[in-house]
Amino acid sequence: MKNILIALFLTAMVAGCSSVDKHVQYERVKPEKFPVLTAIGYAPISLQKSDNETQRMLMAINASKIAAYAELAEQVYGQQITGSTTMADLIVADQVLTAKIQGVIRGAKVIKSYPVGDTYTTELALDFEDVYHVYEVMHVEKRVKDVTYSW
Repeated sequence: MKNILIALFLTAMVAGCSSVDKHVQYERVKPEKFPVLTAIGYAPISLQKSDNETQRMLMAINASKIAAYAELAEQVYGQQITGSTTMADLIVADQVLTAKIQGVIRGAKVIKSYPVGDTYTTELALDFEDVYHVYEVMHVEKRVKDVTYSW
């Protein structure tokens, strides 16, 4: 009888340690709505560091585009603000605030790029449906569709 109980106990222990195989299926879930973000970047033409007027214009075009991309990154990822205050004799001696933006913007389109007086302006749009399709190709999103256990 004792041997039978030991055999049953060992069988139960081995059965408890056995692995159960399962097969999980995933499906992609597309959002119902996609927002469109817009951003505007500005750059002064005359302050660009070149003696050639055409080159100053091209540099301002590029700078305004970069400024617009920075604004889009701020909208998408947010801004990290760091600050410090130094006091001397209970009086604020120095106060510093630093803003940092970090992120990757893919799929933005230039809507308009034009001069306004001495400033070059670039307007960008970021349609999240386009971003969705870019990331759909790059990263496969997964959601559990079905789980099958096999014993």
